[in-house]
Amino acid sequence: MSRSEYSERTESATNHNWHSRPLEDVYDELGSSERGLDAADASERLEREGPNAIEGTEGISPLRILVEQYTSALIWVLIVAAIVMAAVGHTIDAAVIAGIVVFITLFGFVQDYRAEQSIQALKEMSTTYAIVRRDGEKTELDATKLVPGDVIFVESGDIVPADARIVSESNLSVDEAALTGESVGVSKAVGEVDPETSLAERDNMLYKDTVVERGSGTAVVVETGSESEIGQIATALEEAEDRDTPFQSEMDRLGKIIAGVVVAAVAVIGIAELVVGETEPLQVFLTAVGIAVSAVPEGLPAVVTLSLALGARRMADQNALVRRLPIVEALGSVDVICTDKTGTLTEEEMTVQQIATGGDVYEVTGTGYDTDGEFRSDGESVDEAHVAEVLRCGMLCNNVDIGTREREEGGDGGASGGDDGDGDDERTYLGDPTEIALFVAAQKAGFDHRELAAEYPRLGEVEFTSARKRMTTVHETPDGDTVAYMKGAPETVLERCDRELVDGEIVDLTDERRTEIERRNETFAEDALRVMGFAYRPDVPDAQAESPDDGVEREMVFLGLQGMLDPPRPEVSGALAGCLDAGINVVMITGDNAVTARAVGEEIGLRSTRVITGPELEEMDDDELREVVDDVDIFARTSPDHKTRILQMLQAKGHTVAMTGDGVNDAPAVKNADVGVAMGIRGTDVTEQASDIVLLDDNFATIRDAVRGGRRIFDNVRKFVNYLLSGNGGEVTMVFTGSMAGLGLVITPIQILWINVVTDGIPALSMGVDPPADDIMERDPRPPDEGVITDRIFTSIVGIALFMTVCLLPLFTLNYFGELIPGYDVTGAAVGWSPGYEPSRELAQTMVFTGFVVFEIVRIQAIRFRYGLGIFSNRWLVLAVGVAVALQLLVLYTPTGQLLFDVEPLGLVHWAQIAAAAFVFAVLMAVFVKVQDRYFDRY
Repeated sequence: MSRSEYSERTESATNHNWHSRPLEDVYDELGSSERGLDAADASERLEREGPNAIEGTEGISPLRILVEQYTSALIWVLIVAAIVMAAVGHTIDAAVIAGIVVFITLFGFVQDYRAEQSIQALKEMSTTYAIVRRDGEKTELDATKLVPGDVIFVESGDIVPADARIVSESNLSVDEAALTGESVGVSKAVGEVDPETSLAERDNMLYKDTVVERGSGTAVVVETGSESEIGQIATALEEAEDRDTPFQSEMDRLGKIIAGVVVAAVAVIGIAELVVGETEPLQVFLTAVGIAVSAVPEGLPAVVTLSLALGARRMADQNALVRRLPIVEALGSVDVICTDKTGTLTEEEMTVQQIATGGDVYEVTGTGYDTDGEFRSDGESVDEAHVAEVLRCGMLCNNVDIGTREREEGGDGGASGGDDGDGDDERTYLGDPTEIALFVAAQKAGFDHRELAAEYPRLGEVEFTSARKRMTTVHETPDGDTVAYMKGAPETVLERCDRELVDGEIVDLTDERRTEIERRNETFAEDALRVMGFAYRPDVPDAQAESPDDGVEREMVFLGLQGMLDPPRPEVSGALAGCLDAGINVVMITGDNAVTARAVGEEIGLRSTRVITGPELEEMDDDELREVVDDVDIFARTSPDHKTRILQMLQAKGHTVAMTGDGVNDAPAVKNADVGVAMGIRGTDVTEQASDIVLLDDNFATIRDAVRGGRRIFDNVRKFVNYLLSGNGGEVTMVFTGSMAGLGLVITPIQILWINVVTDGIPALSMGVDPPADDIMERDPRPPDEGVITDRIFTSIVGIALFMTVCLLPLFTLNYFGELIPGYDVTGAAVGWSPGYEPSRELAQTMVFTGFVVFEIVRIQAIRFRYGLGIFSNRWLVLAVGVAVALQLLVLYTPTGQLLFDVEPLGLVHWAQIAAAAFVFAVLMAVFVKVQDRYFDRY
């Protein structure tokens, strides 16, 4: 078909209904055939349709990341301050502020860009390739080059590269959880289905990014890229608005408040000086600039960015990749975690735990796909011969593929076991998790799949379907006879059996034994075990052996039951207990049945085990759900759409919610959560793109560690915000008071800038790595409406500002208006002094300048003391304080420092004055803290 004819057909189709049309019509509309496309036609279609990739998953451009660094109000306050300083000729001040802005934005850009590159690297590691028929020949190509009309081939373990209509299949089963949320594999077939058939029940279709569990098939591609089912979900996801974290909102609000304070203070001083005083306009302007510089905490954005980046780095070391820096802090305010069960709370490795055979029950030890384990009865080890026949059946009636992969190359989506005899490789199981569990259980008994397959070569198979609920394989025995092995739902297996194997002998299956077996099946199910029944037929007729069908499944000999469970991760119970102690409720949302979900919940220690199922959820209106949502810990048999509704109800109740997800249909809930968490191992690209954090190990304990890290970061942010703003408040109050008292500038703008950026900024940066308080995971999460600046911190900022002014103003006046001690012999008593020297404005400003540095060193430890942190608990802070003091001394006692900052060197008598003032300041702070303790919380 020509390109124009194909275009006309595709543009005229308004509703393809690929699943309900005859296969000939599908080929006709696509301009294809069983032979597939020729290379030239495929190239033209690729040019027209575009690559088979989902828009929005290619990542964020570097330019956009850079632009986003300039969205903070505080950044713009700094930019305005730099412009003001440049306008009045203070080019050094302006250059320093501009340099700070560049540093902050570049630092944030580098961190965000690195996170985005890591996400893209994850995607490149999982690039999908497709086997396609082009020009009548099979070839392998990058799946992004597929186009509608291509004929593709899939087999066990493959990721389906595009939406496609099935042409032929052999025992084909597909895991569509990424799209539908359904955890059970879907058996596929050739044919047509009703146009109104739901997506999850279209068994003649394959969908992009789903996974082939077993079997093989051929299909014709019908939709690619954004037109696929997954692509359409991703496109709709782009319409969801990005949510600012509470911390981002708080920082923006803080920047606006600071800007307002600057404008108000400058206006008041300007009017007072011009109307009431006799100060020259230039002096008024310089005073206004001094107020502006003192009000703006230049070091705050750098400190915040660095603290968040360090937190993100620590989280990356703990397998949590942060995609947006501010979300690190938001984790600390989470009070509800909605988590998947499979793979997050559990190992995602089904494990046989109980076997019932011959009237006895045996326990199977070991977890996951580790083949080390033994068989026990009443706590005592028993010989595997007791369970050999039922395990042999489980391995032979099984379609698991097994291979190896290099350890350092990571995974490709298969399940992994232990070493396979090569120190550099490990086993990889491809197939249904239930069949893998049966396979591994047989390996624990010493069965080797290669040897067993050689001893019992398969002659045929009656495939599993959802209607039959069983599977049967026919084999030749070592003696040359023919035997059939069956596995399936216990009730369907039992109804096909009339005999039972007991102690190696075949006996009649009595009604009493049927009742016992049914009761045992119920007991296993109540223990949340997934139960399968096993049987065999030792005397298969030759006619059935050649072409087995349902007829072979009669007069079977019952072998027993195997009960399996996806066990909880060993670290989950402790992690969940830590969350509950921290006031964080954990909600399990799973597609599994209520019995299994409740049993897992009880084992890991959920707060309660009230369960609401998906059907029950659909019968509730929003008011009913909102009323009970706080009391429910488990939602079972849910779909991804239910996740979004649960999220909305929790947020409507005022909760800050972290939501995990892996499938594409989880993406809307992940994106709209306060903290969206994607699974890095089994998650899809779309979900990762919608998330704030990607868990590289898919482990719930990593979420707990991230919450702890988030709380630590917020504590540190709150500490240095308190520290910097109380210091800046003191500077504003000091400059304002001096101006109103007619003293002019008591400290120069460049001196203020030095304090804010260097002698304040360096210790504040080191506070970003302060260790966590001992009670950090024993507190309740902070209320969603509680910002960084609490009532206690606000009163601290005001109180400390006043105390600094009360203690520093006397230092200025005494050294500005005359000698402190009449008759004091200054000869040789201080560096740079000479007989007849009289204190000056420069000296008085130097006293205030240095006094601020000393006061804020005292202040920093007073803040940390309330968090239970000693002076030497952070070696970086000790070093930072030492560096700050050294830099201040360089300013005071070097010619360059004296020239740049207009300072006078201080003598011993001046240091004694500053020490006395600092002592008074410390006493006032201690008294003030005692008063605050009576009216405010600790933090």
